[in-house]
Amino acid sequence: MHVLVTGGGGYIGSTLVPHLLGRGHHVSALDRFFFGEQTLSGAQALYGDRLHLVRADVRTAGEEVFEGVDALVDLAGISNDPACELDPQLTLETNLEGARRMHAAAARAGVGRIVFASSCSVYGHGASEALTESSELNPVSLYARCKVEGERSLFAVAASAPVTATALRFATVFGLSGRTRFDVAVNVMTKNAYLYRKITVDGGGKQWRPFVHVRDVAETIATVLEQPCERVAGQVYNVGSDANNLRIINLAYRIRDHVPGCEVVMAASDPDLRDYNVSFEHLREHLGFVPRWSIDDGIEEVLAGLREGRVDPEDRRGYTLKHYSFLCDVERAWRELSLAGRLLT
Repeated sequence: MHVLVTGGGGYIGSTLVPHLLGRGHHVSALDRFFFGEQTLSGAQALYGDRLHLVRADVRTAGEEVFEGVDALVDLAGISNDPACELDPQLTLETNLEGARRMHAAAARAGVGRIVFASSCSVYGHGASEALTESSELNPVSLYARCKVEGERSLFAVAASAPVTATALRFATVFGLSGRTRFDVAVNVMTKNAYLYRKITVDGGGKQWRPFVHVRDVAETIATVLEQPCERVAGQVYNVGSDANNLRIINLAYRIRDHVPGCEVVMAASDPDLRDYNVSFEHLREHLGFVPRWSIDDGIEEVLAGLREGRVDPEDRRGYTLKHYSFLCDVERAWRELSLAGRLLT
């Protein structure tokens, strides 16, 4: 199968792309590569011409990117709430309009499958525990609202074209990848515990979050792609495991237990509007898939990466908001200072 992965150089994409290649698929990774092409350098070296890098933007990419493509995995987008609020119009153009463009273009090009990366954040502030795919959606951020509308757009496209469409609502992702992020809960708390021997809990700590390792995300996507079309067409799956539902304060204590001498500190901050405990029964019962990685596995993985110097906690590219803010400053300086397309030369 030839799979086009938008956002292929990002946190999930840099794990998914080599995973799909390892399963024998051909992959085109479409990305702006704001975080650099080195996120896929290992896959390039190992798989050669079975991996094709496409530097493009989902807001403007032409239909030629779908030539010979059998399936689209749509991971593209600005990836967390603070970064999305940095430029709301850009977020709408990228996360929503970009997704709509790519889904419609894929359908016109005859692509047979689309897997859309949604999020459990669509539940927002859940009215109950063990929220299922049929529970009421209550998004409380621009990022989550774009995911809700992206799902609706996807299934509207599939209703008028011979496309097998599936939406995957990922729990909060953790673990190391080709582009490791240190602005997601498990990773950043583990980093702070290791570097500073202190974990700060914001938002009260009583809020629920579900978690899932980035490798389990990649495995879920591959599993969906390889299912018979009739099994996954029109399906929505929460992706994670019941065992990885935790209150944030309990996550902090779990990490503290891995780092001797670490303390947990409660911050004087507003309550977190996001609070959702999610059921993953549908994924387990319908596809027989249960994630392998526990939160404790992920904590130990991140700690090992820090101890061994395999990840740099000071790298700006590990922090989505910080890196996008830097890029905005660069773009602003270029507009103000460039002359005839040049700065200093």
